[in-house]
Amino acid sequence: GTMQVSAGILIVGLGGNNGVTLLAGQIANRRNLSWETATTGLISANWFGCLTQIPPRGIHGGVGFQGRIPGLASANNAVMGGWDIRPTKLGQALYDCRVLEPDLVRQVREEMDRTEIMEGVWDPSFIGESQHETATHVVSGEDNASSRTRLERIRRDIRTWKEKNNVNGHITVIWSASVERPSDVEYKSPDDLLNAIYDDSNNDDISPSILYSVAAALEGCSFVNGGSQNTLSPAMTCLFDQSYRKPDAPASSVLSKFAPYSASRAYCLGTDYKAGQTKFKTAAVEYLRALGLSPRVIASSNHLGNNDMLNLTTKKTLDAKMRVKSNIFGPWQEESLDHKVSVMYCPYIGDEKRDFVEYTSLGFLGSPHTMVTYTRCMDSILCVPLMVDAAIWCDYFVNRNVSAGDAARATAYLFKVPEGEAKGVDPGFFHQMQELEDVLKKTSGEEKNDDMIALGVSQGIITEEQAAALKGLVSK
Repeated sequence: GTMQVSAGILIVGLGGNNGVTLLAGQIANRRNLSWETATTGLISANWFGCLTQIPPRGIHGGVGFQGRIPGLASANNAVMGGWDIRPTKLGQALYDCRVLEPDLVRQVREEMDRTEIMEGVWDPSFIGESQHETATHVVSGEDNASSRTRLERIRRDIRTWKEKNNVNGHITVIWSASVERPSDVEYKSPDDLLNAIYDDSNNDDISPSILYSVAAALEGCSFVNGGSQNTLSPAMTCLFDQSYRKPDAPASSVLSKFAPYSASRAYCLGTDYKAGQTKFKTAAVEYLRALGLSPRVIASSNHLGNNDMLNLTTKKTLDAKMRVKSNIFGPWQEESLDHKVSVMYCPYIGDEKRDFVEYTSLGFLGSPHTMVTYTRCMDSILCVPLMVDAAIWCDYFVNRNVSAGDAARATAYLFKVPEGEAKGVDPGFFHQMQELEDVLKKTSGEEKNDDMIALGVSQGIITEEQAAALKGLVSK
């Protein structure tokens, strides 16, 4: 038989609620576990919520892609690992975070406790004070001397991990650690970015997430910014472009100082997973707009008590979060829309976030139309499927040589503020799902536009010039 190709998923913040929930879910699915629950009875492991892992349903297909799109990797076979600034064993962390049912935790705890956690690169100025005391599992000594040595340490970690676990598929590095405050640097080009990191005397405000992202690029791994900080930038996007990381960079170039580096295709995607409240908002406002109504007020509140929220009680990190939460409708140019968001930290609520949103719009003759939504769900249960799908899509698109722009547009549905070539895409949920379908059509060979155009020319129906113009339309 053919050798099983395994995608790699490396998580920054592996011991956080998302990391341990993902790991537990993979073990449960791999071992076909069942467990008792108070509300639903006996449950068997599944990948619900992961579009790349579930099959299509119903006469029109839709919903899932597994089995429909050939070559989608199985999350059961993915190799998982990562870093954390806390030494807590992963089974213990899973138990502590109270996201999954105790009967499931009991069955996976020992295996998770044996999973290795790599030491995290850490800079206390970038995250909330609430995180400082427990940060004891961090890169120190020589490796922590400068941005350059920290970067080299992360690169070494990726290479060692890849070798140790025989990862033969594409690797995606996912930022699932605490949201950082925004980094106060702006580089014009990848050269400037690399020069700043290489220069040990430089005191630029370079965040840990920037170092993880640069390390991923240089090792030919994709990087996904699941947090709301400003890790991604045009310079960063360019670093991931293969046209920049050409093999055998001239000795005079800054890139050659980081040799050996990977020239393989890799993507950088983000920013901030659009999991619960925000994703539904984009669907609801799209619905209101489709009714021809004029949305005027969206007042939303959410409250939860997990560590992500605790970290956000610091103003510097909250600012980064609010930037993305309030930015989600930007491209629609709804100038008269008053969009308010409030978040509250309530420790008792734990990971099971509550969100309440009231939408008020103007209907015919300016008559008001108001509707309300209420959602409660574990934050990690909403977010983990996005991590799985981001990594599986990266693997699939890399294997099919999909352009960075197409990969960014296809995965825009995963993020609050899509970056790179997906900047400014229509924020509507269904519109974004259609973008994914369109890119998949192009890559899985379902699309035969060129053949029709060629046929038209050969039959004398259209001229070569018209054919070129049509092809231009198709590629837009």
